[in-house]
Formats: sequence, C-alpha cells, structure tokens
Amino acid sequence: MGEPLMATYNRLPVTFARGEGVWLWDVAGKRYLDALSGIAVCGLGHAHPAVRQALCEQAGALIHTSNLYRIGLQETLGETLTALAGMDKVFFCNSGAEANEAAIKIARLHARNRGIRQPAVLVMEASFHGRTLATLSATGNRKIQAGFEPLVQGFVRVPYDDPEAVETAAANCPDIVAILVEPIQGEGGISIPAGDYLDRLRALCDRHGWLLMLDEIQTGMGRTGRFLSCQAGDVRPDVVTLAKGLGNGFPVGACLARDAAAQALGPGTHATTFGGSPLACRVAQAVIETLQRDRLADRAAQMGDYLLAGFERTLGGIEGVLEVRGRGLMIGIELDRPCGDLVRQALAVGLLINVTAERVVRLLPPLILERREADLLLQELSLLIRRFLQSPMDATTPGG
Repeated sequence: MGEPLMATYNRLPVTFARGEGVWLWDVAGKRYLDALSGIAVCGLGHAHPAVRQALCEQAGALIHTSNLYRIGLQETLGETLTALAGMDKVFFCNSGAEANEAAIKIARLHARNRGIRQPAVLVMEASFHGRTLATLSATGNRKIQAGFEPLVQGFVRVPYDDPEAVETAAANCPDIVAILVEPIQGEGGISIPAGDYLDRLRALCDRHGWLLMLDEIQTGMGRTGRFLSCQAGDVRPDVVTLAKGLGNGFPVGACLARDAAAQALGPGTHATTFGGSPLACRVAQAVIETLQRDRLADRAAQMGDYLLAGFERTLGGIEGVLEVRGRGLMIGIELDRPCGDLVRQALAVGLLINVTAERVVRLLPPLILERREADLLLQELSLLIRRFLQSPMDATTPGG
C-alpha cells in the first residue's frame, strides 16, 4: 500500500528507540547527542525520572474527565503558573497553536467589549505562531501560508524589532487592539531584538490601550535563562502563551492573562475537550517543580554563555559565518548560504540539529546539558560547519 502517513514532513532517515538525558538511540543502537530537544520541547531531556513517575502514577489513577467538572490538578497547576508568570488567569489547551488561538480570541473579545467592531492584531514579519488558520495568518512566513487562502483577516504586519514601524501602523490603523510578538524569533532564525524592544512595545500598548501578547512558546520554560524570556527585564505582558517545554513531550499548552484580558473569556466563548486533563497537568507540574528545584533556568543561562563563547572561539571570523547569537540555550549560527545539508551531515556523526530561515543553524539542547556534552557539541558542530563552508556552494540543498 505504500507509506500510510500524509506527507506533511520530509522526515530524516532515522527512527529512535529510546532516550536518556541529552542522548537518543536509534533502532540500530547508534547514539545521538540531541541538540534540538524535539524543537525546544524536552527541556529536562529524555526519560526524566520526575516526568516518568508523574505519567505512570497519574495514568494509573485518572487520565481524563473533561472540563465539565472541576480538576484539582488543573487548579494547582494554574496557581503555580500564574504565580511564576505574574498573571491572573490561565486557559489550558494542548499545543502552542491552540494557546495562540486563545490569545487572538481574547484580543478580539477585549476589543468588542470596548466597542471596536473590526479589531486588528499587530504581528511581525518573519514571525511564527502556529499552523491553524488564524495562527498561520498571524505568522510572518509566506511559505506556510501558501495554498491556504483566504487567510483570516484582522492582522497588521510590521518588521520585527522596529518600534517606529509600530508607531506608523498605529497612526494608519485606528482599530489595532493588540500586539502579538515573540521575545526572540525562533523559526525566524534566532532573531534577538534590541534590549529595549519589549519595553518600547509595552509603552506603545499602554499609550494606545492595546494588549501586549507575548508568544513564549519557544522562549519560555527556562530556555533563555528565566522562566519567561520577558522576565530578563521589567516588561509585564497582558497575555502570554506557553507550550513546548511545559510538558517535556506530553502535549500541553497554556494561555495566561491578567487584568481585563483575564476576564474576556467566559462560559461558552471558548473550550477544549482534552486541554488541562489530570494527566497533562500532573506532568506539567512535575516539569515546573524540577525546573525550580534544579535551577535549570540559571543553568541554561550559564551553559548558553559557555556555548556562545565556544562557538565564537571556534567559528568567529571564519569566512562564511555571519554571526553567532543566542540567549540561554537558544542559539543560532548564521551562515552566508543555505545550509540545510548540515542537518543530514550532523545526523551521520550522531548529532541532532536544525536549520531554520534557510541559513541559520538552530540549537535548542536540553536545559540539563552538562559541560562535557557541550564540549562535544562545540567540537563536532564546529568541525562540520568548517567543512561545509569549504565545500562548493552548489553542493548545498534546502532542508532542515
């Protein structure tokens, strides 16, 4: 019959059988250093004892009841998350795209409560917010939108890291009600804005009465050195979305809000069948407790600095390397050419990486990464990149 799966991925020729910590083993027994963490998901690494225990114990007690009833574990997780994020309320769902859908719906309901009939959300070029119709419409990547027109209306797009463009948009579009933005663009190539970018967006939102909605799906859960990336400064969003690392591989997402935004959703305005199940919430609570107990956000900051310094030392100044950048364990190495071939070359030597925005090697290793593993990553990837840059330009192919 052929392949039964829809062709939504160009999958790499490897099947993994088990994992432990930062390591994965394929079905043939070959070991790989996972420097991608399932795309920023497995922050605690693979088969973490706390996650395993939470899954097994809760699966043996109660998996699902639905949100027609109170769920004690959901309320406990809600108290934990709102306290850590400085928010008032939370809606639990199953993914980052769902969390961003909830944020967009909050923005629209908030606008209508203020009498705005055709609200617009301001979003950024090169952003990524998901693949549902609304979130891919918000995403600043024409490639993932192609073929799905007509797109959802109600989004105004400006360049990333350009507060002046936001000012211009405010003058030209009186119906803007919110900004949806990533503190660091992950899919967009590990793009890190100016240090005062979020502060300036916060000031603009305060001036115009907009909501500041931060997509922390990739940057949150300790990855950039704080529980939320925005907590590196004094910026407090009105809405923040989380997923990926929240469940360490178990599907769970969260949309958190405060003040008026926290009151926008009411009975009948939004719902989820599976979101916030006892099983999901037990796992997420275990993940958060482990992050805090082991001070993994601090560790991510320290190991991120170590890797950045190491890559600057091994790759800085080499022709073809444009920039090494990152925050915490969210690192990008930008080359002067498409470098998708590096993904397969790395796989061949037992290293899992990713290429995004065609020319940026993206590293998202588990937050439990140790020095000896970081040294191996530095050594192997630096050698691969040097060899790649010495190869003929026409040998590259898109991918990743």
